[in-house]
Amino acid sequence: MNGNLYDTTFRLDGKTAVITGAASGIGLATAQLFAEKGASVALLDLHLEQAQRAAEGIEYSAAFEVNVADSESVRKAITQVQEKLGHIDILVNSAGIGPVEWAEDYPEADWHRTMEVNMNGMFFMSQQVGREMIAAQQGGKIISLASQAGIVAIDRHVAYSASKAAVISITRSLAHEWGKHNIQVNAISPTATYTPLITGYWEGEIKEEAIRNTPVGRFAEPGEIAAAALFLASGSANMITGANLVVDGGYTIH
Repeated sequence: MNGNLYDTTFRLDGKTAVITGAASGIGLATAQLFAEKGASVALLDLHLEQAQRAAEGIEYSAAFEVNVADSESVRKAITQVQEKLGHIDILVNSAGIGPVEWAEDYPEADWHRTMEVNMNGMFFMSQQVGREMIAAQQGGKIISLASQAGIVAIDRHVAYSASKAAVISITRSLAHEWGKHNIQVNAISPTATYTPLITGYWEGEIKEEAIRNTPVGRFAEPGEIAAAALFLASGSANMITGANLVVDGGYTIH
């Protein structure tokens, strides 16, 4: 067996990682963990000041503003990252939104915005970084946050579910096309995770019922999703591409 094909150290020394939605939640937890493992980290977020405050506590990091739903903003941000940090080895698409409403009442504006951020934003970021990885001929890792809502139906999540199912599908297409460039493209589908995104829905009886239907009996912590991202970003996952790693405590096995 060729020992150079993989490693089990989960170290990211010498790697540069770009993480969207990095000012809070899963994105921030991922930035912190990747930095602990030796990576230089670019924290990208729509809210630059929040990203800058987050970066102050992370060694070998820098903050950049981006609107992932705008391809020109994405191009500009990636250019800035390369100028400051050099070649990009890892991309984590963590930016996302999730307005909730019953399907018959779902506002058209919320539908379009959810698709623009969650689906278009994931693709624009992956496309731009993927181009740079292909040109550099050094391979790379692209990891996108999908959701258990992209696998099973959840009340009032019609747009979010559709956008996250699209993330899973796009992940497979990119993995298929870019495997020849040694770029591994994977998704992670978390259960409800204790981040600002779950505020306003996963509360009260809805939360209690969801936890009753989750075999491990709780929601996820951001660090647990970050750990899954670390695995996929590391050399231990060189043979994994086009996968959707479900981190849901068993919620979707029913």
